[in-house]
Amino acid sequence: MSNEEVEKTIREYVAQVVHLSLGTSRDNKPWVCEVHFAYDDDLNLYFVSSKQRRHSLDIADNPSVAGDIVTQHHKHQKVRGVYFEGKAAALEDVDEHHPGYTAYIERLGGWDGLLKEIAKDGDAAMYKISVENFYLFDGYESGRGKFTLPWGTQA
Repeated sequence: MSNEEVEKTIREYVAQVVHLSLGTSRDNKPWVCEVHFAYDDDLNLYFVSSKQRRHSLDIADNPSVAGDIVTQHHKHQKVRGVYFEGKAAALEDVDEHHPGYTAYIERLGGWDGLLKEIAKDGDAAMYKISVENFYLFDGYESGRGKFTLPWGTQA
């Protein structure tokens, strides 16, 4: 597959899935969790979480993350999944015009107090994952292919 075909497949696939598995690490101890996510046209990934959750504390100390965006597969079903690695950070000054906020609301909806929760000196924050590489594992178009799509240079 060409990089253009890989990117097209990734864009079509992530549109179908609302959660991702996020891998973080701190003090040589790995962690993984599930978060609901949105994305912008540049395939930056966004999620909202408590600043006190383990993954948020990990990101504050070590912004390097990895994860996957995968639907449930059934026995004998062909496999497809998107994996990524990049850097994550809590965003400052998120307002109703921020691309992460608008992507999140358009994709997942929101509650009336979401922006207030993100903006206040409280518990919640919006996080952005700047993807450096995407990986596509694809059993549909290519047998059992694995494709790397360098992405950090795209932004």
